[in-house]
Amino acid sequence: MAAAPTILERPQRWDAAFDADMTDADVERLLATAPFSAMDAEKFPKRTPLREILRNDTRILKFRKGEIIVRQGDYGTSAFLILNGASRIVLKPDLAPSLLGRQAPGKKGIFRTLAQLWNGSRPPETFSRSQLQQAAGLGARQTQKDVRVFLQDLPRILSEHRTDTMTAGDLFGEIGALSRMPRAATIFADTDDAELLEIRWQGLRDLMKYSDALRTHVNKIYRERALASYLRATPMFQHLTKEQLDRVAEQVEFATYGDYDWSGEYKRLAQAGTVRPEKEPVIVQEGDYPNGIVLLRAGFARLSQKFGGGERTLNYIGAGHHYGLREIAHNWRHKDAPVNFKFSLRAIGYTHLLIVPTRVMEEIVLPSLPKSDLPPPLEIVKDDLDSPPHAEKGVRENVGVEVLEFLTENRFFNGTASMVIDLDRCTRCDDCVRACASTHDNNPRFLRHGPTTGSLMVANACMHCADPVCMIGCPTGAIHRESFAGQVVINPDTCIGCKACFNNCPYDAIRMVEIRDKNGEFMVDQEMKPITKATKCDLCVESYGGPSCERACPHGALTRLNLNNLDALSKWLKL
Repeated sequence: MAAAPTILERPQRWDAAFDADMTDADVERLLATAPFSAMDAEKFPKRTPLREILRNDTRILKFRKGEIIVRQGDYGTSAFLILNGASRIVLKPDLAPSLLGRQAPGKKGIFRTLAQLWNGSRPPETFSRSQLQQAAGLGARQTQKDVRVFLQDLPRILSEHRTDTMTAGDLFGEIGALSRMPRAATIFADTDDAELLEIRWQGLRDLMKYSDALRTHVNKIYRERALASYLRATPMFQHLTKEQLDRVAEQVEFATYGDYDWSGEYKRLAQAGTVRPEKEPVIVQEGDYPNGIVLLRAGFARLSQKFGGGERTLNYIGAGHHYGLREIAHNWRHKDAPVNFKFSLRAIGYTHLLIVPTRVMEEIVLPSLPKSDLPPPLEIVKDDLDSPPHAEKGVRENVGVEVLEFLTENRFFNGTASMVIDLDRCTRCDDCVRACASTHDNNPRFLRHGPTTGSLMVANACMHCADPVCMIGCPTGAIHRESFAGQVVINPDTCIGCKACFNNCPYDAIRMVEIRDKNGEFMVDQEMKPITKATKCDLCVESYGGPSCERACPHGALTRLNLNNLDALSKWLKL
C-alpha cells in the first residue's frame, strides 16, 4: 500500500517579511504618510493589498548623523523614502575609496614584489592587529540587526565636496533597485534623527504597478537621470539631435523579466538538476512581428531558434547589446517584403530592458543613421539567416552547441574574467596554484576544480561578473569593484565575515577562511569563536603583468576570458 503523501502549506509571497518587527501602528503611520496616503487601496488586488505590502516589504530604519545609507558603486535591491530628518548626497568629487571601506587602487612596489619570495614560509591567512582596526576617517556601530559605518570628519568632507540635502518625502535608490545597477552616489544621514523607510524591490515593483502616481514619478526620475545618458552612449542614437533624443526617450518603454533573486534560485535548481531553458520568460518570440528594438540595460538573455521538437541556443547577449535592429531596418527599407523576428529571446536570471517602438525607430532613428551603420538587407545575408547577431562567422561551429548549452545553463556568460582550463593540455602540475599563492602571501585564491564539458573546465575562481550579485548586501562595502566594470575585490581590513557575499555567489568562488596572527595562531573573538573573512581571486589587481595563474601555466592550458565574448573563446579553443 502506497504511503500517504506529505501535505504542506504552499509557500506564499510573504512567508518571510522584510522586518518581522513591523507593527500595526507602523503600518497605520505609513498609510497616513505621502505618497501612500494618496494611493487608492481599492486598486490593489486582494492577494497583494497595500497594507500588506507596507507590512511585509518595508522596514523603518534610524540613522545617526554621518552614517552611510548607500555607497556609490554598491549594488542594492531596495529604495529609500525619507520619513524624518535629512540626508545628504555627495555630488562631486567622489569620496575617497578609504572613506567607503574600500582599498585604494594601486600596484605592488618592487619591495612588496620581492617579499613574495620569502613569504611562502609564513602561516596562511595571517593578519596584524592594525589590519583589524577600522580605517582612518571611518567608524562603525553595531546595532541589534546590522553594522552601521559612519564618516567621522564631516566638516572636512562638507568643505571639500559639493553636496545636496534631501528631506522628508524624498525618494532615492529606486533606479538601482529596479534595474540592479550600481548606486550612482553616496548618501549619508545629515541629522541624528534621520528616519528612513527602506522598500525592497518586490514591494516597490508592486507599488508602482498599482499606483499610477508613483509609477509616473519613478519613470520620470528614470528618464531624467539615467535614460538620457544611456541613450547618448548607445551608438545608434549618437547621431540624433537633443530634440530627437528627447522624443525617443519619451517613447521608450521599460520592462523587466525573470527572477530578481536569480542567484539563490539558480543554486537550488542547479543542485536539483532542474535548470530548464524552456522555463525562461520569453521576451521576443520567433515568428512575431518586430514591434520594437530590445536594448538590454542589465542582465542577460538567451537567443534561440526552433530545432526539432525544442529549441537550440545560438548565442546569448548581455547588457549593452540589442536585438531586432536587423529586422526593423529591413522592413523600413522593404515595406513590400516584411519579415518577422528570426529568433526567440529569453530572459536568463533577471533582465532589465528598454524597448524602442518600431514607429519611433522608423520615424526618428533609422533616417538619421549613416548607411554604413545600417545592417545589410536580409536578402543579401540570406545564407546567414540562421546565424545569430553579435557572433562572427564560424563562432557557433567552433564553440559547438554543447559548449554553448554548458555556458548558458551554468550562467557562465556572466563572467568577464573566467578561469578556463583545457584539460587536454593541462598536466595537473599545479604551477598555477603555486603562482597564485606566491602572489598573495602564501594564500591561494582559487580551486583548480569546477564544472566541465568535454575537455573544457571553468574553475572555481572569481569570474568578476558583469552582474556581481555577491556585492549585494555587504554591510561595510568591503567587496566592491576596483573601478566601474572592473575587477571585483575584497578589502580584508573591512570585511567582517558576515558571509553575505559567500551566500550570494552562485559559482562557489568565494571562501570563508579562519584568520591567524603572525605566529600561526587562530584569532578568536570574545566568545572564543574563530574570526573569519571572505577571500577570492582578485585577478592580481595589484600586480603588473596580469593574473599570475595564467602567466605561470607552462602549457598554455589556462586563460582568463570574458565568456560573454564567444569569438575570444572560439579563438582560444582553436589554438
